[in-house]
Amino acid sequence: MARSEAFGAERLAGLAMVALLHGAALYGLWGHRIPVTSDEVATLFVETVTLQPPSREAPRPQPEKPRPVERPRPQQVVAAAPVLAPTEYVAPPSPPAPAVVEAPPRPAGPVTLGTELSVSCPQRRPPAYPPLSRRLGEEGKTVLRVELDAQGAISAAQVTASSGFSRLDEAALAAVKTWRCTPAQRDGQPVRAVALQPFKFLLQ
Repeated sequence: MARSEAFGAERLAGLAMVALLHGAALYGLWGHRIPVTSDEVATLFVETVTLQPPSREAPRPQPEKPRPVERPRPQQVVAAAPVLAPTEYVAPPSPPAPAVVEAPPRPAGPVTLGTELSVSCPQRRPPAYPPLSRRLGEEGKTVLRVELDAQGAISAAQVTASSGFSRLDEAALAAVKTWRCTPAQRDGQPVRAVALQPFKFLLQ
């Protein structure tokens, strides 16, 4: 019995001790209250800080590019007319030389003789009358076109008008090819020539 009473007295003493500690704590808190500052009264100070850029190495100088060399432009040289004094005499320009009109070149072909070939052929013999033509009584006129070279020799001959008998035409061709003529001339130079030569075959 005595033990239970002692335990109850210790319990009450512990509770009283705890109550005193709590009271002391509340008193201390009440005495040291922290003043609360209103949001409207608070002033915000902002200070701007300029940040320094990080230091970098100075850029290396780049070599200059060579400039294109300009070629000198050709300068035109203009001859200035001399200044003449009022007393100096200037001769009038000479008249232009007359234009030389060249004669048109003459054709290089053979010269056509206006007369019979026999006129310019000192060496000529008449054609021989074919014996068969005599017996048969063949007569007629043969016209030959004869070409002369620059030396006067007969270069070609052909029948342009037949007598009607081949034997008479062949006799005329054979005779004219033996002729020797004087060369035709053009501007003092011997040239080729063309002429017509008739032959008449008549029985006596």
